[in-house]
Amino acid sequence: MNISVYKSDGSDSGKKIELSDFIFNVEVNEQVMYEAVRQYLAHQRQGTHKTKGRSEVNRTSKKAFKQKGTGGARRGSYRSPIVKGGGTIFGPQPRSYTIGINRKMKQLARLSALTLKARAEEIMVVEDFSMETPSTKGFTAVMSALKVTGQKVLLLTDTADKNVYLSSRNLQKTSVKNVGDLNTYEIMNADVIIFTTSAIANLQTENTVEAA
Repeated sequence: MNISVYKSDGSDSGKKIELSDFIFNVEVNEQVMYEAVRQYLAHQRQGTHKTKGRSEVNRTSKKAFKQKGTGGARRGSYRSPIVKGGGTIFGPQPRSYTIGINRKMKQLARLSALTLKARAEEIMVVEDFSMETPSTKGFTAVMSALKVTGQKVLLLTDTADKNVYLSSRNLQKTSVKNVGDLNTYEIMNADVIIFTTSAIANLQTENTVEAA
């Protein structure tokens, strides 16, 4: 599949780039994609939730009332879970939400996601560009020129460009990442993925060598 390469001003550069079949035309595995997204979302959880059980509540252990003759339950403490302010029964405790997925599954999930995006024509390539100083206005102008305003955009660069990142940071629907940090969730969450020419060249070189 060949796609056009655009300039940062939105004009067609006249160049074409071929998308590698090793990356953008693989057999899609939806189950592996699900597992990769599930792992990503699980790892966003801190797992620091905590409630106090009856042994941790700071209340008196004095017997509430006499054992018999009240017609009520024979609870023996104000720490009892059945009393307002008492401990919580089976409440959440700190835990890890880590889910293990092997490297090949993660790679297949990313390639499956990129294949779906390519088939849906939701991938663009733009010539490498940089910004002299951080400028949200300047970055917005680039996105407007590429006609992706209002969409969830994932811009992938080959190397970390601080000014480009800072320029996009205030834009709610735009994310700038290094292509080496690409993950399945962010691919599927984006409406359009924009590669710089160096980023897609790096991605295709690394994956082609690994596949070989």
